Amino acid sequence: MANKVETSQDVTVAEAVSKTEKFFEEHGKKFLAILVAVIVIIAGAYMYKHMIVDKNADKALTMIVDAQDRLSGENPEYEKALNGDENGAGLLSVIENYGSTPAGNLAKHYAGVCYLHLGDFEKAKEYLSKYSPVKGIMGSIINAQNLGLQGDIAVEQDNLKEAVKLYDEATKKSVNDFTTPLYLYKKGLALTALGQKAEAKACYEKILSQYATSTEAREADKLIANLE
Repeated sequence: MANKVETSQDVTVAEAVSKTEKFFEEHGKKFLAILVAVIVIIAGAYMYKHMIVDKNADKALTMIVDAQDRLSGENPEYEKALNGDENGAGLLSVIENYGSTPAGNLAKHYAGVCYLHLGDFEKAKEYLSKYSPVKGIMGSIINAQNLGLQGDIAVEQDNLKEAVKLYDEATKKSVNDFTTPLYLYKKGLALTALGQKAEAKACYEKILSQYATSTEAREADKLIANLE
């Protein structure tokens, strides 16, 4: 990654950002399954509320599942997921034709993820910011990740103050052992790079006290020691 920001303990915010890529590599299928479940739940709730089957929502759901198939497996096909091919529609088509449906909304988040992996940070930011938060426990995890990814983009664009703000919002959108310690960790590194050591230390201490079994907790003690 370009423009890495060095900290006094030889840890970079960009290294923390890379944890997002590693997360997708290790948990991609699991996370996609969660997203599929959320789409089904939201679409089901919508149809129940209105007592009719919205054909557009149903079509959008089918199309986004096609795009999801391209994001699963060891070698995700981000270009095909975005643009589709003869075997299925892409996320951009879902957004263009059914952007107002629940599946269309989640397609915006997916598209942002794809552009982020492709290195187009402006497009990634554009589509991630178009996503509207959804309700429910599973939805809150996606909401948190959306903000966290926007924080990663802010780091890439050397806007660390904005990154801190977005990581902080991400920790509050969904309090869980899954995303919260990750974004506390990234927030701490960004704060350290800004010279705000006391605030950074508070992030690491919170990881140790509330998320002691997380991967991030393994590094928190070392990071605290290097701040003192």
